[in-house]
Amino acid sequence: MQPIISGKRDLKAPHVVIIDDDESVRNAMENLIRSLGYSAEAFGSAKAFLESNTIQTASCLISDIHMPEMSGVELQRHLSAAGHRTPIIFMTARPNDATRARVIGDGAIGYLNKPLCERSLLASLNQALNLHENEF
Repeated sequence: MQPIISGKRDLKAPHVVIIDDDESVRNAMENLIRSLGYSAEAFGSAKAFLESNTIQTASCLISDIHMPEMSGVELQRHLSAAGHRTPIIFMTARPNDATRARVIGDGAIGYLNKPLCERSLLASLNQALNLHENEF
């Protein structure tokens, strides 16, 4: 995969979208994803993401569970109802077994606890991108 050149997205590289209301998490995740050679784009809320139409180019979403206005769970339901099958990896600072079971049952690729284990994140990311590549 090739990195972003001149601030523009390389259309051949998978496009990973990060959605988290915590700016430091967004920036760190975006930098990590780009360091892996993928295209990355970050949003501070599910609403901002949905208003952007980026779902059309996203290869994978990495979303926080707990956010104001629209939670990650609500985002997953909204995307599913609209027919989008983009793989989602969830992350949370407040893990909950019932929420984990719900999002995984609804098709999420991963449910990771913050602070993130880089190995778990990379394994989930590889699984999500492989799924996206094979379905689209």
